[in-house]
Amino acid sequence: MRFFASLQHQLHGMLRTRANTGGMLTGSLAIVSCLLLASCGGGGGSDTTGGSSTPVVSISLAPASVVIGQGASLSWNATNATSCTASGAWSGSKASSGSLQVTQGSIGSYVYTLTCSGAGGDGTGSATLAVTAAVNNTVAMTVDNGPPAANGVINQPYVSVTICRPGTAVCQTIDHILVDTGSYGLRIIAPGILDPALALPAVLTSSGAQVGECVKFTSGYTWGSVQKADVKLGGEVASALSVNIVGDTAPAFAATPTECSSGVSNLGTVANLGANGILGIGVFNEDCGSACVNSAVSGTYYGCTANSCLSTSLPLAQQVANPVAAFARDNNGVILVLPAVPAGGATSLTGSLIFGIGSQANNAFASETVYATNNVGNFTTTYKGKALTASYLDSGSNGYYFSDSTIAKCSTSSGFYCPPSTLSLSAVNTSSGGAASGTINFILVNVDNLPSSVTAAAVGGSAGSNTFDWGLPFFFGRRVFVAIENAATPKGKGPYWAY
Repeated sequence: MRFFASLQHQLHGMLRTRANTGGMLTGSLAIVSCLLLASCGGGGGSDTTGGSSTPVVSISLAPASVVIGQGASLSWNATNATSCTASGAWSGSKASSGSLQVTQGSIGSYVYTLTCSGAGGDGTGSATLAVTAAVNNTVAMTVDNGPPAANGVINQPYVSVTICRPGTAVCQTIDHILVDTGSYGLRIIAPGILDPALALPAVLTSSGAQVGECVKFTSGYTWGSVQKADVKLGGEVASALSVNIVGDTAPAFAATPTECSSGVSNLGTVANLGANGILGIGVFNEDCGSACVNSAVSGTYYGCTANSCLSTSLPLAQQVANPVAAFARDNNGVILVLPAVPAGGATSLTGSLIFGIGSQANNAFASETVYATNNVGNFTTTYKGKALTASYLDSGSNGYYFSDSTIAKCSTSSGFYCPPSTLSLSAVNTSSGGAASGTINFILVNVDNLPSSVTAAAVGGSAGSNTFDWGLPFFFGRRVFVAIENAATPKGKGPYWAY
């Protein structure tokens, strides 16, 4: 059966009415400018030598804080100057304006000073580069047969996540959290998974009610409370982040709102989800955004008491959000790296989830092409001559999902395609706005014929007529970049995918 194809992405699309909302991080890019009289210590440009103006020197670094081995761009400009000399972390004669890449190999603060002379005297400017130790920005990502309670999963990528009571060492590490580029925020299954001793603090509405959240996916829904936790992945920490505790057994969340559960199945157990939780690390930050700030959106956030749950609005800072955007650094996106998979499938895979884009040596661009998305995270896939404008990449979907009536359906695995032999196909992806385009060649294999030991394979199934869901098989053998909306990266601001 089609186990899990995360389309919280499309829920987000229905709720998002903005291309840009407040409260978004803009990445680690920082510029320190040293302007005369502001921070340069030079003269003010007044006439002190019989009509000649004092040199004015400005100098800046972008970014101003880097990890060991990462470069920064040093730029400078001097007016009223005939000669300039560098000192501090650099040296020698310099032109009156210019730029260059600088790199330092040791931790510390490096001051770049430029002194320029002219008929009016001397002017000086300086900028400081902070070099810090590299943060462990990588966690292992595995594709296996899932947690013990899972049943027959395929193409599910997992990581382990540590959550702590905010500001304390009271923590729990939870394995088999599904990595999902089609949703936003951390969700943990409560029954049998979350340690009650964590005693995470509840997020409350302005009236003091406990906040609950409903999330609808293609395969069903989740329901539970919203609580605060410190979220740790590798050496990265998102402090006091709102997370969704699915299946919370507290009395206030015992009854699921009808508009949440109507007509769909409950994914709020390990057996139904095939995971102990979901790590949503897609191209947006909050899972609802400004729509839920401005009004109560039915089927999303609720204020709950022991008597009832009522739909409510919620400020951005309290909404369940992408943990990556809340990191102190490496916060502009992620890279998913998985090995290639043969046509016969694989019994397990081990890859990496890397945080940050262009912020450390291990997350720099190579030859990848950027595919910008629209304001709901979509681009266009052209398959067999039809342009599918609601297409996207989704590691939380366990196959390629698209519409093709010519491919045989499976008799056992409902919703999947089962071609009689390995089927070679192709499609063309085009970025929003048309700046980039490229052909994707892929294969489909018969999922019913795979041995039960196979946990990773190029399988797929049917989807809506305007969608191509590039699920986990797309990620096999690729480095896939996921840039968060409004976050600065070396290839411009997100949202975009790159591969």
